[in-house]
Order: sequence, then structure tokens, then C-alpha cells
Amino acid sequence: MSGNSLPSRVLIIDDSALQRTFAEQLCHTLGIHTTLQASDGLQAIELLRLDASIQAIILDLEMPGLDGIQVLHELVRLQLDPAVVVASARESVLLNVVESMGNSLGVRLLGVLQKPLTLAQLAGCLGRIAPRVALQEPPAQRPQGPLLSADDLQRALREGEFQCYVQPKVALADGRLCGVEGLIRWQHPQHGLLAPAAFIDLLEQSPFMSAATLQMLDMALGHCQRGYAEGLTLSCSINVSAPSLADSRLADAIIERVAASGMAPALVTLEITESAIMTDLSTTLGTLARLRLHGFGLSVDDYGTGFSGMLQLSRVPCTELKVDRAFVDGASKNPQLRVLLESALDIGRKLNLRVVAEGVETLEDWQLLRQLQCDEEQGYFIAKPMPGEALLPWWRSNQARIRRLTETANVLCEDPALSAASSSASA
Repeated sequence: MSGNSLPSRVLIIDDSALQRTFAEQLCHTLGIHTTLQASDGLQAIELLRLDASIQAIILDLEMPGLDGIQVLHELVRLQLDPAVVVASARESVLLNVVESMGNSLGVRLLGVLQKPLTLAQLAGCLGRIAPRVALQEPPAQRPQGPLLSADDLQRALREGEFQCYVQPKVALADGRLCGVEGLIRWQHPQHGLLAPAAFIDLLEQSPFMSAATLQMLDMALGHCQRGYAEGLTLSCSINVSAPSLADSRLADAIIERVAASGMAPALVTLEITESAIMTDLSTTLGTLARLRLHGFGLSVDDYGTGFSGMLQLSRVPCTELKVDRAFVDGASKNPQLRVLLESALDIGRKLNLRVVAEGVETLEDWQLLRQLQCDEEQGYFIAKPMPGEALLPWWRSNQARIRRLTETANVLCEDPALSAASSSASA
């Protein structure tokens, strides 16, 4: 590694003289010959205030006086801007928390390493340093999206501008296409195709939310019915917001529309979030109870992201648990995430709920979910959301690929040696 890409002046902060000396030797081996040392956080902050030429620090967490976490907060409070490598012997779950905290604070965090340090790890972190950029006047604020109004929403409903995109759900046991989630999009005549982030807050605050939900339901039902002609029995799910659940007339409208479509209510799942449950609790629970009485599926969406998620499972007559992508993405490589994912799947099984994992983006996570016997998955690894009309052509083109993935996974499950070899090859 070229010395030009490394900091020229590094402060090592550790209460252990042995650890400081070891880190200094590593720096010298890398070609960093100007190093300073501090035995505690207070001394380090004083050095950083006096010496603006310190480009990077190697920071221990456990120190007397001012620990490493407090040092990070002091850097932000005093507007000091060295690049930071955290080096600690503490457990990985704590280091993950510190990394998230540092990024949230806006610290220039180059990496979080578990001791003992290695030359390669330190070189990798310090090699990511970038030169300080002089502070500039912030650019003028620009609108985050098109300016939309309630009149625009009303016209969109009247003119059929809202579209139902679908994301496939695949059964992990056999690779079967078992359903879709309907996702709202807006084909705006001036602004083109708009994602929900551009308009969903406005829609939820308007009197048109329930009407848009029913339009989405109609379109999702239509897409599933087209699958029946090709021998596919597809379920459909749509998101239902807090304002819609608080509308006492919504249950009747959903029941009537599904009956008119000829589709069995058991194939229709309404996805609800914890925040939606907590809004106008009596009306919301009444709406959910009536829908469940008529055979509809109810899914607790984004499970695991709310503090009282498990409590809601006792309140809602749900049939499905949808595990949030935060616990799925990367679980094959992160032991802590895997524990949380296993816990969610275990709860789902014990409550006799179908469990759907969302946000599956890699082969390794897909294989882990099959190993853990999750029921269904959706995510970019299988397919991105697509216009409803594209669903059947996509399935014709991809069902052989998904079947091969399932067959390969079955072989790996039967032969642990092959599974280990596959994991090594994909790393």
C-alpha cells in the first residue's frame, strides 16, 4: 500500500502502555513514523485541541477518566474531525453498537476492530482515510420531490393514475410462486412514475386513503386472477394504513370487493404495521376482527422493529408474521442478526403463523432461511417489484432458475460437507 494513502500523523489512545507500543510498531511498519500517545480520553482530547495536524486516532474503548464512547461524543461536541479507528477487545455485539453510534454522530469512522490488532486490518482501515474537505456554505434547499396537492390525489383516483406494482413471494420449501404483494405507484402525467415516498404521507393525511387502498385491492386481485388461467393459485397482500383501519366502513368495502372477484378471502392478506394498530385502537381492532371473521389473512408487517411487537401478536388475530428486512439482510454473516431471525421464526412457529421474510438479497441469506425453515420470502434476490402485467412473463422466464436453486439447496442440506464448500466458494 502506498504511504501517500495513509495518514502521516496518528494519535494512539489506550490505557495500556503495551497496547500503545504494539499499535505504534504497526504504524511504523506501515510507514507512519509520526505517532503520539495518550493514556486516557482526557489527555487525548487535550492533545487533539492543541494539535490540529493529527489526522487519525486509534481509540480504545475501556479507559479511566473518559472512555472511548465519551471521546467520540467529545469529538463531535468540540467539532474536532480526526479520522477514527476503534480498537477494543470487547465483544462483537458491543462493537457493532459503537459503530452504529459513531456513524449516527457523524464521526469519520474508518473501522471498528477487535483486538489483537493485525497489520492487514489496520492498513485496511487507515487506507480508507480521505483528506479533510473545507466547510462550505450549505447548498440552497431543493424540494425533495414534486409539489403535490389533495386535488392531484383526487384526479389520480378519478383518472386511474395509481398503479399496482407487485413483488413475488416464493415458497422456500419448493420454489413455488405462491403470491404477490401489491405496492402502490403513481404514474403522474407530468412527473412520471412516482414511488410511495413522494406521496404516501400526503395520501395518508387526505380523505382519499381508503379509496386508494380499495383501488390497489382491485388491481392486485386482477393480477392474481390472471395467474389462475395458467394454473397458478396466487395469494395477494396489500398494505393497509392507520387511517384506513380507523375507517369503520373499510371492512365492508373489502368484503364486498373480494366477494365480487370470486377470489377466496383466505387468499387475501392485509398487511398492518404496529403504528397502525395503535391508532384509534377500538375501531382498528374491530375492523381487523371483522375481516378475520370473514376469512381474510392478517399480517403483522415489519415485525421486530417495534418495542411492543410481541404484545401486538396477542392483540391481533393475525395469520402471518412478516420479518423486517433489518433482521434478514446479512443474517447469514452476522451471528447477532441470525439469533434475532431464529427467534422471530420460532415465535411464528409456536403461534402457528406463516412466516414471510422480506428483504432477501443474497444467495447466502436465502439458503439460511431455507435451513431455518422459513415459509416464504420476497426480495431482490428473487425479483424486484414490477408492473402487474409483467408478473406472468417474469415467472415463465425464472421458474426454472428458482427450481434449480431449490434443488441445489436440498442437496446442500442433505450433505453438510457440500454446504460448507458452497459457503466457502461464495465468500
